[in-house]
Amino acid sequence: MDSSLLSTEKPAEPDATEVKSYKRRWLMLFIFCLYSFSNSYQWIHLNIIANVMLRYYNESLPGDTYQKETAVDWLSLVFMLAYIPLIFPATWLMDRKGLRPCMLLGNFLNVLGAWLKCASVSENRFWMLMIAQTICAIAQLWVLETPPRLAAVWFGPTEVSTATSIGVFGNQVGAAAGFLIPPQLVPNSPDLDQIGSDLAIMYYIGGGVTTVIFIITIFGYQNVPQKPPSRAQVIALKQWGTETYVSGLVRLMKNRGFVLLFISYGINTGCYYAIATLLNIEVLNYFKNAEKEAGQIGLTIVLVGIVGAILAGIWLDKTRTFKGTSLGIYVLSMIGMVVFTFTLELDRIWVVFITAGALGLFMTGYLPVGFEFAAELTFPENEGISSGLLNASAQTFGIIMTLGMRAMMNKVNVMWANVVVFSALFIGTVMTGIIPADYRRQKAEKEVVNVELEVKHPTEEHKSV
Repeated sequence: MDSSLLSTEKPAEPDATEVKSYKRRWLMLFIFCLYSFSNSYQWIHLNIIANVMLRYYNESLPGDTYQKETAVDWLSLVFMLAYIPLIFPATWLMDRKGLRPCMLLGNFLNVLGAWLKCASVSENRFWMLMIAQTICAIAQLWVLETPPRLAAVWFGPTEVSTATSIGVFGNQVGAAAGFLIPPQLVPNSPDLDQIGSDLAIMYYIGGGVTTVIFIITIFGYQNVPQKPPSRAQVIALKQWGTETYVSGLVRLMKNRGFVLLFISYGINTGCYYAIATLLNIEVLNYFKNAEKEAGQIGLTIVLVGIVGAILAGIWLDKTRTFKGTSLGIYVLSMIGMVVFTFTLELDRIWVVFITAGALGLFMTGYLPVGFEFAAELTFPENEGISSGLLNASAQTFGIIMTLGMRAMMNKVNVMWANVVVFSALFIGTVMTGIIPADYRRQKAEKEVVNVELEVKHPTEEHKSV
């Protein structure tokens, strides 16, 4: 095996003209997508059958009905809670050691959490399930922040947005599987022993799949290419090691455009997390015994969202209109939420499939756009730090929106819970509109190209000198 596969060292500082794209970049992206897929599945696969989990683990759940329901919600929310304090050491580790060590650690934790779930198949072991889910949540630390970093390290300037979108794609496919598979494997049987048997099958499948992905990562994932793929990455590498993690963090939080994006990105993505977590409850409120349909609606949201994410990435690579694209998608997300809310009242589930798909197209399409917009606003800062902060904001707002929606559902009704989401999206839209269009990465690329052209073809003024 190539010794570079095991190296955590940063490459030697390259000359400004030493750039190269390697074919293996697609393998690195594919392996990451497998890891992201398996972790995203772990996030949502329990909450899409929330009513079944509530029945099976009822005797080991605390308090009254609201407290029991909230405890089940925390199977999803723990992914958000764990991220907020741990993203800073996780980003520091990626900044210092690179992608490969973080991928290995994240995969190991993902495997450990998946196998521990197999030990939680008992009506009085909800506590064990929560421990397992918490370990999987920690594994997520190197999923959400990686796509823009991997794209910058391995892909050229005309591919970074597309590569980031494909990186997000793996996460969304995992969520799609998490929506689709559990209602098929664990139907709402009246026999709790049968539910336990079905859960065991689902958990063992998860453990096996995550183990295979971990083995692939060990033998297939490389830390960095021998030469950087773009001039922008050359500039970033020159700064690599000369700045501390804390100083980079401070500069980001002093960047007005990034702070606005930090909040607006968190609102949009947090709303998406809340809707995904409570989708089972929303659908069953209007359509009884529709557990499988709830999973299929979640699948529709994610699959159409994948198309939106990839199209958004391709659009950005061609147009480089980061602010305009962000604002347009945000407005469409807000409109999509209004339409989705009121079509739930029509008692036509096929209409809900259509409107939920439209909502997913825009909300999920925003994910890679936000990452790339942040990279433009903050260049040459480390993409891992900016994406980590964006995701910390998303997790924070995800917890706030989920708990707020759950309380609103219990005390008022589902429709007003959705109105709260629309109101939050409206605030995010306004904030996006005032973000300055400061495209620093593009400017750096152009400056390097202009210098090289000047060297090769000097102007008359330089010739005379």
